Amino acid sequence: MTSFIKTAVTVAVLAGAAQAGAQVTFYANDGFQGQSFTTQRAVENFNRFGFNDRASSVVVQNNRWEVCNDAQFGGQCAVLRPGHYPTLASTGLNDRISSARVLRSNVRVDDSRYAPLPSKPQVTFYENDSFGGRSFTTESEIRNFQRAGFNDRASSVVVIGDRWEACEDVRYRGRCVILRPGRYASLGAMGLNDRVSSVREIGANIRIDERRYAPQPVAVIAPQVIFYENDGFGGRSFTSERQIGDFQRFGFNDRASSVVVIGDRWEVCEDARFTGRCVVLRPGRYPSLAAMGLNNRVSSVREVGANVRIEDNRYAPLPVPVYDSRRRPQEPVYLADVTSVRAVVGPPQQRCWIEQGQVAQPASGYNVPAALAGAVLGGVLGHQVGGGRGKDLATVGGAVAGAAIGANVGGGTQQAATPNVQRCETVPSQSKPEFWDVTYNFRGLEHRVQLTAPPGPTVSVNERGEPRT
Repeated sequence: MTSFIKTAVTVAVLAGAAQAGAQVTFYANDGFQGQSFTTQRAVENFNRFGFNDRASSVVVQNNRWEVCNDAQFGGQCAVLRPGHYPTLASTGLNDRISSARVLRSNVRVDDSRYAPLPSKPQVTFYENDSFGGRSFTTESEIRNFQRAGFNDRASSVVVIGDRWEACEDVRYRGRCVILRPGRYASLGAMGLNDRVSSVREIGANIRIDERRYAPQPVAVIAPQVIFYENDGFGGRSFTSERQIGDFQRFGFNDRASSVVVIGDRWEVCEDARFTGRCVVLRPGRYPSLAAMGLNNRVSSVREVGANVRIEDNRYAPLPVPVYDSRRRPQEPVYLADVTSVRAVVGPPQQRCWIEQGQVAQPASGYNVPAALAGAVLGGVLGHQVGGGRGKDLATVGGAVAGAAIGANVGGGTQQAATPNVQRCETVPSQSKPEFWDVTYNFRGLEHRVQLTAPPGPTVSVNERGEPRT
């Protein structure tokens, strides 16, 4: 065998070995739960395996995989890097995957085809309830929290990417609880408040008795950014949960004038592929991009990870806080009865007009200037009280009546000198409502929410009465 043939065979064997190591596991539920399906080779049609349009989370090992929402790798496709994807919602392929295939390492893929970077399995403990106070984050097992200065201090926790086992004694002894991915606002419910001393990751393929799990957490959902073409969140909008290298492909290049950021920080740039002038946006509502010099100039956007340090001068001005009303994965929703709705417009406005006081002077015939002044004043008042087609009629009627009054001012032997006098009054704003103040009742408790559109007879809420869309 020649050296050339030997080399070719060696390369082929190595390529085959690398390909054989590639593996992907799909799960029916978020957080790597429910029925699973694992493959190391291309699957042209998930229907043959009873898993079509069922995948909600995925673990990718050793190589990239392309997943598509149609059979034979057709329709919308996304490329998954190796890692843990606790939800496929951010790719737009949740419960929609019909085919999958591994991509060889030498295949070049455009950045826009990649799904958001997968999260490494990670757990963050907080010393206060509801994720307050000092925090401690780890991506690896901790046998003794004493060495990290966090022993018996954890009161709440956020779990990302995989399950973790938390124990009250060092080296995973004593009482232990399995934490699924999600947000646990208090460890008190599982008897571990200020008592955690060790923690370790539990692999996705390890089977756990249901009795060992902590109560279901609040799901961690994908960060999101919504751009609007007009100031004040008006006009056409464009929403993304993943990085966009070029807005031109989505017909929204240099069109964004306001933005809402949910869940995490995002970097927006005036040129494609995150070049040119860039600004980092914190979660919140930005009614205008003009303040940061990016009005109608945004061409690319990408999420900034929670662990990435950003210089203060790169941030946009602080936004107005925003409430994330998106439904969490597998979160049950209920209908609550609306009890009152109040449209809230802008602040009251001051309206002024000119009145003419009367000073007796000798008469000099028919008073044409007074008739014109009366017509103008009557027209303005009529327009204020009219509405719809009646507005036009009221304006005309006011003008006629005003003219008649003004024309009779000069009767008798004297005429009136009419120096101008300004009168003002405060009236309700006539602008479009800025929002609707809504009161609703859920399980005997009264709640209030501000909506951007008038509600129906009910609103959707979660089990705590929080609004959900």
